[in-house]
Amino acid sequence: MRWLRNTNSNSLASTLLQYSSLSFLRPLSNAAADDWNPTFVHPTAIIHPNATLGQGVSIGPFCTVGSSVKLGNACKLYPGSHIFGYSQLGDNCILMTGAVVGDELPGKTVIGSNNIIGHHAVVGVKCQDLKYKDGDECFLDIGDNNEIREYSSIHRSSKPDDQTIVGHNNLIMGSCHVAHDCKIGNNNILANNTLLAGHIVVEDYIHTAGAAVVHQHCHLGSFCFIGGGSVVSQDVPKFMMVSGDRAELRGLNLEGLRRRGFSATEDLD
Repeated sequence: MRWLRNTNSNSLASTLLQYSSLSFLRPLSNAAADDWNPTFVHPTAIIHPNATLGQGVSIGPFCTVGSSVKLGNACKLYPGSHIFGYSQLGDNCILMTGAVVGDELPGKTVIGSNNIIGHHAVVGVKCQDLKYKDGDECFLDIGDNNEIREYSSIHRSSKPDDQTIVGHNNLIMGSCHVAHDCKIGNNNILANNTLLAGHIVVEDYIHTAGAAVVHQHCHLGSFCFIGGGSVVSQDVPKFMMVSGDRAELRGLNLEGLRRRGFSATEDLD
């Protein structure tokens, strides 16, 4: 399959000047937004002719967009970011420099609107489960308004009848890992270096501190807190705080409940 490269480059000097200024990624003025800024593709980017680009898309220098990719309106690909395979970005998504989304595998990666994929993050690639069979479909579904920070990784499912899921409004900080077939809900915060093994269920409003490790198949209940450096090898009930190696119950997550608006007299169901 032959890929096409935009060849409207005037000179190396002009390309480098445009690369350094990043003017193509600046926010639109209100007037320009009303007129729908046209799609911009930097001359050094490689875009497959079968890729689908929405309105107002900006694709920076040295980016790659694969044949089955769909980019929603106003998506921005910063220099050196790449998207492959059957991958879909909703409106207003951002791929920072070095980010990689998708893989040339059966199945697909679907990412909703208003998501940020951080520098050198890798999202929607083959899982690290040896039970995965080459040629099987595998899936990743990410909702809206998530921020996935630098060097994090989120893998597709390990089998065709399952999928890795990330909900809405989650903050996944730098160098986190979400393995195959995990199910992450909404409004969670995973601090730096949090590692989730396969098939983990994370409900809503969970907060992990840095370098927390969770064993495969564990279930983390809503509003729980995982202390820094903890090794979690069992399910964590709702509303609880755990820490240690191996993690033990340390009481109610009182500060987390207070921040979420729970009163001292409220029943916890």
